[in-house]
Amino acid sequence: MTGGRLARTRVAPGARRSAEARHPAARASVLRHPAARTTRPARPAPPGARSRRAPGSGAVIDGRGMVSRALARVGLGPTAGLRDPRLSPAPDAGLLPRRERGRGSAVLSFRPGGFVLLLALIAVLVVIGLVMVLSASSVEALRQYGSSWYFFKRQLMWVTLGSTAMAVTMRMDYRWWRRMAGPLLCTCCFMLLVVLVPGIGVRVGGSSRWLGFGAWRVQPSELAKLAMALYCADLLARRRDRMRDLRVTLRPILVVLFVVAMLVMRQPDMGTTLVLASIVVSILFVAGTPLPALVGTLALGAAGAFALGMTASYRRARLLSFLHPWSDRSNTGYQLVQSIVGLASGGVAGVGLGASRAKWGFLPNAHTDFIFAIVGEELGLFGSLLVVALFAALAVLGVRAAARAPDRFGVLLGTGITAWLVGQAVINIGTVVGILPVTGVPLPFVSFGGSSLVIAMGAVGILLNIARNERRPSSSAL
Repeated sequence: MTGGRLARTRVAPGARRSAEARHPAARASVLRHPAARTTRPARPAPPGARSRRAPGSGAVIDGRGMVSRALARVGLGPTAGLRDPRLSPAPDAGLLPRRERGRGSAVLSFRPGGFVLLLALIAVLVVIGLVMVLSASSVEALRQYGSSWYFFKRQLMWVTLGSTAMAVTMRMDYRWWRRMAGPLLCTCCFMLLVVLVPGIGVRVGGSSRWLGFGAWRVQPSELAKLAMALYCADLLARRRDRMRDLRVTLRPILVVLFVVAMLVMRQPDMGTTLVLASIVVSILFVAGTPLPALVGTLALGAAGAFALGMTASYRRARLLSFLHPWSDRSNTGYQLVQSIVGLASGGVAGVGLGASRAKWGFLPNAHTDFIFAIVGEELGLFGSLLVVALFAALAVLGVRAAARAPDRFGVLLGTGITAWLVGQAVINIGTVVGILPVTGVPLPFVSFGGSSLVIAMGAVGILLNIARNERRPSSSAL
């Protein structure tokens, strides 16, 4: 006590740390005290480290929060504890470099389990596709080309190219594709115009959908699916704080979708148009588009699709025949009737692999759009449910990868790719079992196909890269 005041004694930092180490209870009480915790000086960031917080907001990317909020808007998820995106918008922060990932980082250096599961799931679907293409196409290949292995060899070639594309995109940072959104979309629109030019576009079965020659053909509408997912994800990621302003979010996306859909419908290809719409709607939903505007857009789009379906005679016949296929089973309902007969013939356990009767010329497109009917006939109900379960698992793993993406662009892009693959599978299976009109889209990874398989596997590579870089809680929180 000197002059009525307490004397201040300076303690060396090392001595203070050693004292705290000798007295853990004292250290715990200091950490529990709010004032001590808030006045503790912050540790300076290492030079060159990138912040994962938005300037002035303190918000960290929360992909699961985005997906949960989207589901909560329609009553499918909890709302407690979720931040309001308008109060704390999620930034488009990148991952920390691998050398800078430390104990306090929000990203840990490990390969997530979702990545491995998703990769294994795609491998199983591709193997099932190879086996079923060989079985479903053997009779037709022998009749046309003199070899039962013709379509299988081509499918194996496309699987090799698709696996290469998936390996490349899996190793590329998915954020690189953001700069390609505009150029890729313009390229797709140009190719969709060129495919309609007589003498340039390859016309098969009354539809002009391919560019190329011989066995080397590319379908521009398949590439347009990826382009639309990239464009929507990039636009809505950049304008995340203006989601209530529909003039800068919803309107430009609908204009681009309308242009691409009209070009695809000119081929004509209504199934691909529905897949494009499912991609756009899913991204708009997860991004936080107001529900009244989204519901109104869906209603308007459904009315427009119905009007387009009723204007052309062949589309009108398809729309009406699926309601009563047996009333015209020798004409407009023939393919659907043969598909249902094949599924019913399989029963629970199936007639056996390779023993299908529908593939002997009774079921058109047995190895392409209607391969699921051959799966049901040869492998029975068990085989059909296995394929359905695999696509359900793809939906779960895709949503998980999107929800754990480190930035908003990854969340939206992962959502679009998942909606593309799962939505196309739902449309194809719904067509085969007779609950949807015949639209002519292949079953992803299972149906015989060239550019559709390669582009789909390339898109899965992007989804795998998102899953590989998923954000996890810091080690201090574990």
